Amino acid sequence: MNQRPADPEFEAEREAARRRIRFLMEFWQIKPEDIARAAPPCDGTSAAPDDGPRPPRYRHPVTGDTWDGSGSQPEWLRRALLQEGYTVEELRIADAQAAGN
Repeated sequence: MNQRPADPEFEAEREAARRRIRFLMEFWQIKPEDIARAAPPCDGTSAAPDDGPRPPRYRHPVTGDTWDGSGSQPEWLRRALLQEGYTVEELRIADAQAAGN
């Protein structure tokens, strides 16, 4: 983070922001570790380690191809929706079924 030169007006605004943050944390009973867990870091890295593969959320009924819903849409899904005439609902795996996979 860039450091700003000593500026009384900047320091006054900064202190006001700190007070506001403290007030909100106390009011909502938020701890610093809650913030660290919930917010991605400012350096562009991921906040938490990858917990491994996610359960699939979409499955092609004929080919069996699956997608967990994260990242770019796979080509098989685009093709199924645009060329094969499937709807998203037809390809979505029911929550109970996904949990069992």
